[in-house]
Order: sequence, then C-alpha cells, then structure tokens
Amino acid sequence: MTSIPKAALYYYPRSIWSAVALLALEEKGYGADEVDLRIVDIWKGENYDPTFLRLNPKATVPTLVVPLSNTLSDEIDSRYKAITESIAIAEFLDKSRSLVSRTHTTSSAPAPALAPATIAATDIARVVIGLLHSEEANPNHLRYKNARDDASLKVLAKEVLHIVQAKRDALKKHLADAEGEVIHVSEKVKKFWQERLESVDLSSRVLEAAEKPVEELSEEEKAERQSFIDVGRKAWEKDLPIILLKLSKETTGPFSLGDQFSIADLHLAPWFTRVVKLAGGSVDDDGKTVVEKLEKYVGAVLALPRDFSGDAGGRGEKQAKLGAFWDALKERPSWQKLYGQGLF
Repeated sequence: MTSIPKAALYYYPRSIWSAVALLALEEKGYGADEVDLRIVDIWKGENYDPTFLRLNPKATVPTLVVPLSNTLSDEIDSRYKAITESIAIAEFLDKSRSLVSRTHTTSSAPAPALAPATIAATDIARVVIGLLHSEEANPNHLRYKNARDDASLKVLAKEVLHIVQAKRDALKKHLADAEGEVIHVSEKVKKFWQERLESVDLSSRVLEAAEKPVEELSEEEKAERQSFIDVGRKAWEKDLPIILLKLSKETTGPFSLGDQFSIADLHLAPWFTRVVKLAGGSVDDDGKTVVEKLEKYVGAVLALPRDFSGDAGGRGEKQAKLGAFWDALKERPSWQKLYGQGLF
C-alpha cells in the first residue's frame, strides 16, 4: 500500500486567518484526508516553539507545508515548502485543485475556480484583500485592544488576559531555556522572542491593572493605560470606519465580485465575521441587524450606505452591501461548518 506525501496545514481553530485556509479547503472541495490538519495553540504560545519557528520564523498561522511537485512519490524522499501567508495559501489551494488539476485527489466534489476571470475583477479582489490585510484593518487590534475607556478595559481584561498571560509565560520560558542552554537557538530567534515578549508584557501589565481606579495608578501605569486605550479608539473609531466604507465602495454585492463567491470572499468572510462578533452580533442575526449593531457599536462616525438593491432578506428594500454579504455568507455550507455553532 502506497503513501503519497500530502500537505499539512498548521492552524488554530479560532484564528481568522486560519479560517481563510479552512474555508478554501471547503469551497474547493478538498477531501477530508487530503490535507493533514495540525493545531498550533496560539493562545498558549505554541507558535513560538522552536520547532514551529523552523517552519515559519514569523510564528504565524496558518502555515501550509506542501510537498514539492517533483517529489510527489512514495518511491523517493519528499521535500517540502512552507507557505506562511494566508493570501498565498488561498491562492495555492485555489490553483491546486481545479477541473484541470486534481493531483492525488480523493474527492469527487466540484472544484470551482475562485480566482477572478477578468482583469477588472482581479483588480477589485486585489484591493479588497489588500484592505483586509492592511495595518488599519488589523484584527488583533480590534480584538486585543478592544477598549475605549476604563469600563470597557475591565471587560476586555476578563476576556483576554489569560490568553495574553499564557503567551507571555511561553516566551519567558523559551528565553530562560535558551539562557540556561536547555535549548539551543540562534541569536535571531532570541531577539525575536524578546521583541514579542516586550509587546505582550506591556499588554499584560495594562490588563492586569484594569480593575485599579486611575487615581491608584502610578504615572507610568497611567501612561500605559492611556496609550492602550488610544490604540483601541483609533482601531474602532478611525481605522475601522474607513475600512468598512472602502469595502462598501469597492465590493459589488452580495459577494465581493457579484453573485459568485470568490477568492476575495475567503478573506472577507472571516474578517467580517470577527468584526460582527466583537460588535455583539450572533450567528442568528440577519444582515440588516448585523449592520445596525455594528454602526451602534462603532458610534456616530460610521454610517454604511444602503445602496444595494438585492433581495434584502425578502424585504424588498435597499440595504448595505455588507448586510447583503452577511445574508449570502450565512447560506454557504463552508461558513456554516466553521461558524454554525457560534462566531469567533
């Protein structure tokens, strides 16, 4: 019995960029046994482990490790390449299973092309994907700096402090092990760990002091808290409204390029789902409700145009394009598989 080398996807189930790859696998019809799925618990800092850093020095998920085409045989030793960017991973998964090429496939499911068919559509997809992966749209700022005053800082601390502390502890252990020569890593890796630790340590201090009244904070603590809150305000009240309005302008509706789900939607779906979740939305909400909750949560700086003339949930009225996107997205089996039990 032969054993053909296959790809391995390193991911975390609650990572939005990991969801890009998972949605791609579903949308492209890959068989359940065609890609090894390996969880890297980024909430516990497993992405900083030296073993994982050999695959991806940036310590990010998803990471797709694929056998090189000229070594796809059980008769020779296989060589592998790691793809470490979700944009490149989505493109690879789209091209690797098509009507023309279904290398070693075990699935009989359709393999629709997700890449745009025209230059104009390609340009739109490139703009949409670029917006979503810009620093202004950074989902980590929206999630882990989701505090715009002292009250919301307390709420945030209860939600994410344990995650930030686990990452901090993992980094401290790796540095201590390297210092004690329990493990042997390069100076570059040590520097990487130290830089990440400094960032995580700052967030930990602010969140650990979230219950303290301002008057009990030292001057340094006050400055750190204010800086933390300023990042949250900028993310939610300045950057996010700009991104959402640009998306509303660039997309066609109900999906990014029109009626067909495309490669741009692989990125928009998990990103927008995360934003909806943070704004208080749920899997049961329709597009109209989601947009209203989002506008209320962001504040008066956001008012999405109701300029899409689709079905609007059967109400026969115009709605925001992102609301139409939500309604269409909820119908897709791939999205239901990832988010049917709850948003993340």
